[in-house]
Amino acid sequence: MLRWIRQQLGFDPPHQSETRTIYVANRFPQHGHYVPQRFADNRIISSKYTIWNFVPKNLFEQFRRIANFYFLIIFLVQLMIDTPTSPITSGLPLFFVITVTAIKQGYEDWLRHKADNEVNGAPVFVVRSGSLVQTRSKNIRVGDIVRVAKDETFPVDLVLLSSDRADGTCHITTTSLDGETNLKTHYSVGETAVCQSVSQLEALQAVVECQQPDADLYRFVGRITVTQHGEEIVRPLGPENLLLRGARLKNTKEIFGVAVYTGMESKMALNYKCKSQKRSAVEKSMNTFLLIYLCILLFEAILSTILKYAWQAEDKWDEPFYNQKTEQERNSSPILKFISDFLAFMVLYNFIIPISLYVTVEMQKFLGSFFICWDLDLYHEESDQKAQVNTSDLNEELGQVEYVFTDKTGTLTENEMQFRECSINGTKYREVNGKLVPEGMTDDSPDGSLPQLMGEELLFLKAVSLCHTVQISYDQPDCLGGGGDPFAHANGFSSNHMEYYASSPDEKALVEAAKRIGVAFTRCSGETMEIKTFGQSEKYKLLHVLEFDADRRRMSVILQTPSGGQVLFTKGAESAILPFTTSGEIEKTRLHVDEFALKGLRTLVVACRHFSPEEYIEVDRCLNSARTALQQREERLQEAFSYTERDLQLLGATGVEDKLQDKVQETIEALRLAGIKVWVLTGDKHETAVSVSLSCGHFHRTMNILELLQQRSDNECAEQLRRLDRRIKEDHVIQHGLVVDGASLSLALRKHEKLFMEVCKNCSAVLCCRMAPLQKAKVVRLFKTSPEKPITLAIGDGANDVSMIQEAHVGIGIMGKEGRQAVRNSDYAIARFKFLAKLLLVHGHFYYIRIATLVQYFFYKNVCFITPQFLYQFFCLFSQQGHQQELSAVFSDLPVLDPVGLLSRLRLLLWIVHPDGRRHHTYGQWTDVWKLDVWNAGLHSYGHHCHLKARFRDSFLDVDEPFCDMGFNRLLLHLLSLLRRHHLAIPPHPGHVLCVRAAAIQRFCLVRHHHHRHNLPLSRRGEEDLLPTPAAHQHTEESVSTSPRGDPQLCGVPVLLPAWAERLFPPGPLPGANDGPVPGRCQPLPGVRPQQQAAVPTALGPNGATTKLSWSDSENFYSNDRSILTLSPIEATHC
Repeated sequence: MLRWIRQQLGFDPPHQSETRTIYVANRFPQHGHYVPQRFADNRIISSKYTIWNFVPKNLFEQFRRIANFYFLIIFLVQLMIDTPTSPITSGLPLFFVITVTAIKQGYEDWLRHKADNEVNGAPVFVVRSGSLVQTRSKNIRVGDIVRVAKDETFPVDLVLLSSDRADGTCHITTTSLDGETNLKTHYSVGETAVCQSVSQLEALQAVVECQQPDADLYRFVGRITVTQHGEEIVRPLGPENLLLRGARLKNTKEIFGVAVYTGMESKMALNYKCKSQKRSAVEKSMNTFLLIYLCILLFEAILSTILKYAWQAEDKWDEPFYNQKTEQERNSSPILKFISDFLAFMVLYNFIIPISLYVTVEMQKFLGSFFICWDLDLYHEESDQKAQVNTSDLNEELGQVEYVFTDKTGTLTENEMQFRECSINGTKYREVNGKLVPEGMTDDSPDGSLPQLMGEELLFLKAVSLCHTVQISYDQPDCLGGGGDPFAHANGFSSNHMEYYASSPDEKALVEAAKRIGVAFTRCSGETMEIKTFGQSEKYKLLHVLEFDADRRRMSVILQTPSGGQVLFTKGAESAILPFTTSGEIEKTRLHVDEFALKGLRTLVVACRHFSPEEYIEVDRCLNSARTALQQREERLQEAFSYTERDLQLLGATGVEDKLQDKVQETIEALRLAGIKVWVLTGDKHETAVSVSLSCGHFHRTMNILELLQQRSDNECAEQLRRLDRRIKEDHVIQHGLVVDGASLSLALRKHEKLFMEVCKNCSAVLCCRMAPLQKAKVVRLFKTSPEKPITLAIGDGANDVSMIQEAHVGIGIMGKEGRQAVRNSDYAIARFKFLAKLLLVHGHFYYIRIATLVQYFFYKNVCFITPQFLYQFFCLFSQQGHQQELSAVFSDLPVLDPVGLLSRLRLLLWIVHPDGRRHHTYGQWTDVWKLDVWNAGLHSYGHHCHLKARFRDSFLDVDEPFCDMGFNRLLLHLLSLLRRHHLAIPPHPGHVLCVRAAAIQRFCLVRHHHHRHNLPLSRRGEEDLLPTPAAHQHTEESVSTSPRGDPQLCGVPVLLPAWAERLFPPGPLPGANDGPVPGRCQPLPGVRPQQQAAVPTALGPNGATTKLSWSDSENFYSNDRSILTLSPIEATHC
């Protein structure tokens, strides 16, 4: 009973088995061995709230924030005790922030409810009681047979039973799931493919056993048991049999499938659940700031309370009339009175914590994300793709990146493969005009002199044409119909009617090359694969497909040849194939593979194995046993694959070229000039990776390349790391690059992390080859968790980059040709690598300055506002008297959004030309605790308070109206409010013009307010009389401006001191960065449109030469000081 109660309350979830059993058409067994299972209904719920839980749930979420909870406590304190300020001063702003946020979140959730209702109410057809019945999507149950027509979206995760095709296959697109636009073929088992009518499906007796719901789109483990004539037939089920909710049916009239995962248990819904939220460094700094200012608040409240009781203890002071207590209050506990006074001072100083900070920061981030999407420089016209922002919480993090970890294939390269060379039986070949030509023969050799393909060459080409997962699309429906042979060509084919589709560009390039040479893959229907060898058709029966995975790094197919024998064709990385070969020209092929790699070609090795009847029976038994297992299927499949893929005969190797993307070299150079280190993490072999790194500028020809390769033990790896460390320290003048392979990296990370990190940090560029996906994530995590805590960025385009993208502080997906998994799991997405330069060096840096300035200004403003309140207590004998606050409330927030939202175009252009200026404006300096504006705010407030007291104590003896403390405080608040405007106008703040404008508006409003002061009640006139006096205006002008000699007064000194210090003592190079900017080198950022680069201002130099305005390396970038713009001749070849 207790367990049932705990389960109902959600503390102890009910036990769930690892598999689920589904009876097709919900035809449950009649005997008593069936245990009913509970499945989710098919409703999709993306909403967050309901009518009943909206208020408590939303309030709970909002009050989890420190600032909101703090002001709630202050408001409750004001209600409970006698405080110097009204509860409205805390309650009204809190109510406004909470209400606005609740309305925003409620409206967004209402839109989600609306979208859910449309999806859940969509009409669908299911097979029930021997007929097709129309119902709504939300009414589908697990076990129902659902019919889906052409171009319709699957309403539930289905196991394909049959289609209108005889082989039971169908084509789908999964664009809404992973972004892949190519057609994918899915299959049904032969026993259910024949059930194409409703009556046949109604009579079908089948049971599906599969795994419990899983978010992995590409993993499905199950089996189907079909009962025919009293005999049970078991067939395995995999991802190729599962139709996912959200995918769309294409080129197929209709299909029937059984629902296995419904509603929130479908893979689509599981993938849309919230991931772990990344938090930027600025957001983390905000919590630190709040704690610091909370400590300041507690210090001021405790000090004020102590001083109040110390003053009351002196006999010379009479207790003021307004502090007269009742007899009950005099007899109350001293501790309670102390606590009450302490809370009263807390309320008096509570505005030191900014209540609207979170809302303003979120608004700034949300609006800032649109500028990234709208930037035409980040738009790729060829693919019609613009930049995509999946989260706006990390905009400022882009400006703090110190390490970039990038994939190679599809990220630095185009991922458009072109077949170049191959090695067959120890001889190198290349393609010439549709012919396979041995090395040494010229392009102009007559066709008659070219040798005919022999047995080894034909077997190699057949392996390439059959060992793949390529799909065929025919432009004309009757291209394979009667009439003339559509494949009539020089080699027996025509390429006008067929088009290949493949998830791997390598496979597509190889199949297309084999077709041009004379061996064409023409058809794949069910279990039959057909090729044409110089016009002669050959049909192979597909027996097994051993899918590619990142651990094996190879894929294989087992076929039955036209002669009746069984053969295995396999291809993969040379490290995954050559160790398992026992015959063939192994050494020659190994040398050819190395030669291909040195040319920058991607290499694959091809092999085969011929089975005897007894061998194939054993292999078939192992594979079927592993495929039908529900428990530990992956482990058993790996064992079966290893047993099958051995004793191979080496056939040859292929070399495929992958061209670099446009402006990759310029982008890497710009990142290096900005102080960002670039790592390349790739799965390619060592020679290929080094060749591409040299061609893209990651490695320079003058760079000393160090290697950590083929380490076999921990001791050997440690010794090599020590040698590399000594060599780097001895030759510290030159730049070093490091090449590491996956095996050596595993040894280095096992016991020698610190030594490995020390070597890597002293290298200008690092290349990791033969990397598995998890190894990429480990490298990112290694630097992410290092003592220096650098900000990391990972960028890639494929599924093997997802773990790395999710691990980094900022993940960027490339909209490439290997699906959209990287884009879906990234924080930002761009179409080309060259866009990374502007995204980091312009958008990221400016957003960091904007958000950091916003946070700093909020705390500065509040300290400026609350410090006079604290100092005023010394003059009112700690009576908890407050001064008027309307002035600050009206004018304090006018310029906050403007200066942090806009930047001058001149600075943008100069930043584009000189990315190396970023080196001195990163790494958290704007959110450093020691650079908090609290020091300037305290100095401003205290200095002006003392100066006003000293100057005006005697200045108003001749004034007709008396000196009034309230009027004095009004003048001080007015002065400090103007100082906040000018504080943003002084370097290094970016919005000085807008701040001066806001200050002018404030001065105008005060003048107009003075003209109407005599209309105020008599009790309010005294506090207004001080503002229009000549002495007040004179002091205001002196305080917020500079003298004719340019000597800064009270406002400028504390703010300009850091700028002067930086000018006198310019920052040196970054630690470990020995790859500083090249003298005279001035390259515009790649990916920026020519009209922006051409707009860089020019001027006439001293000798009449045309010069460009450029930044001096030692100057502060953000400044309105014109002296920072220096006239330096720059050759046109450099810019």
